[in-house]
Parts: sequence; C-alpha cells; structure tokens
Amino acid sequence: MTPQRIVCLTEEATEWLYLLGQEARIVGISGYTVRPRRAREEKPKVSAFLTAKIDKILALKPDCVFGFSDLQADIAALLIRAGVQVTIFNQRSVDEIFSMLYQVAAMVGHAEQGLATLAAMRAELDAIAKRAAGFKRRPRVYFEEWDEPHMSTIRWVSELMGIAGGDDVFPELALQPMGRERIIASGQTIVDRAPDIVIGSLCGKKFRPEKVAARAGWQDVPAVRHGQIFEIKSADILQPGPAALTDGVAQLHRIFSQWESLHG
Repeated sequence: MTPQRIVCLTEEATEWLYLLGQEARIVGISGYTVRPRRAREEKPKVSAFLTAKIDKILALKPDCVFGFSDLQADIAALLIRAGVQVTIFNQRSVDEIFSMLYQVAAMVGHAEQGLATLAAMRAELDAIAKRAAGFKRRPRVYFEEWDEPHMSTIRWVSELMGIAGGDDVFPELALQPMGRERIIASGQTIVDRAPDIVIGSLCGKKFRPEKVAARAGWQDVPAVRHGQIFEIKSADILQPGPAALTDGVAQLHRIFSQWESLHG
C-alpha cells in the first residue's frame, strides 16, 4: 500500500504532490507553505520549520511524514518514537533535488509520472543552459540569503545561477550546507569580489535593493553603480523542490540575460 495520509513538514513535498495530482493524500502542511496557494486554504498547518505541533500531527493519523534537513531531526525523532513513518530528505544540490522528487513520486506509486515531469524540467534546464552558453560575458553574482549578518547562498541556488548564465562570487561558501557556515564576516569581502549583480532572497522579510545600494563602501560595486540589484522571492528559489527548478531558475536567467544584453 502506498501512503494515503501524508504530512509535509516543508513546502517542496506539498508542491510536488499537488503537481502530481496527489494532493488528496496530504493531511497536514507547513505553515510556511505558499506554493501552491490553494494548499494554505485546503490543508491544516501543523509545523513551522524548526518546530511542529506533534499532538496535532498525531491526531491526523499520518501513515507518512516528509521533511527536509537535519534541522528537523528533533521533530522526526519525536514522531518516530510515536510510531510514525518519517522520511527526512537532505537535498542540497540540483541533482539531489531531482532525486528527492523522484523518490517521493515512487513512494506514492507515481514513479512513471514523476519521471516524465522531471524529464521535462531537465529539458528546460538544458535549454536555459544552452541559451546562456551564447553569452559573450557572464555576470559575477552575489546572491544574499540573509542581510544581518551577510550570508551567501546554498549549493542548489549557486548551481542554478551557473545554469542560468551567471557565476557565483562565493562558490566556496555554496558548498557549506549550514547557513552559519555561509556567513560573510565583513561586507568589505563582498565589495572586493565586485559582483556585477546582487540578488537577495530573505526568508521572512522583504529584500530592499535601496538599502543594499546605501551600504557604506558599496558605491563602487558594479551592481550598485549600474542599478543591478534584484529580489527573488524565497518561495521561488530557496525551497529545494519544483519551484527552484522552474520559476527560480527562469527568474535568474531573465536577470542575467538583461544584464548580458547591456554588457555583453
């Protein structure tokens, strides 16, 4: 039997099950879920990211719980001790996202449909990479995942930037899985790497380009000088699931293409 009562502790599994037409199986979701929008209206919210309403989850009698990240290990342990089947994925790269999505599709008995959908996503990524290969110049990009302190972005975003035609100015930090390991101690370090484009995506608050432009000592950064500071909503790029592989990378490519048309 495939699971019939699923709780999703993060958004990406919810979005994926909706895309597969399997939303009827979902009995509980994360309160941070925004994709798809209708999920917020249809499903009980039972968790944040680091916390969950264990009693509420158990009352839903789930036969499967999906989560993301070792940061949810404590939640998983409580549910496992209560006899619930829990699968925590730890995807940090584009390939790992594809693997996670396939595994979820297979677990709900829709492996072939999942493979077909993922193949279409792969084909679009390949098409974007092919278009980006025609750039005469690739922009150097600082992607800010948090502003106080400055934090550079995670691996899948860095990889998607590469596919979309840009080069991460902190590729060594992208390999670090935890946010605290991607903190940039000094803003001067960012200035020294002279990004052509700055993109911000902050979970829980709005990224404000005008504040970036006003940072002390940033006036000569190419991105500031040329007004190349943008926001991508966190739900579109910082969830390691379908959104990042579709809307997120498309927004990156659009920003990079516009820059290249001016500077290529």
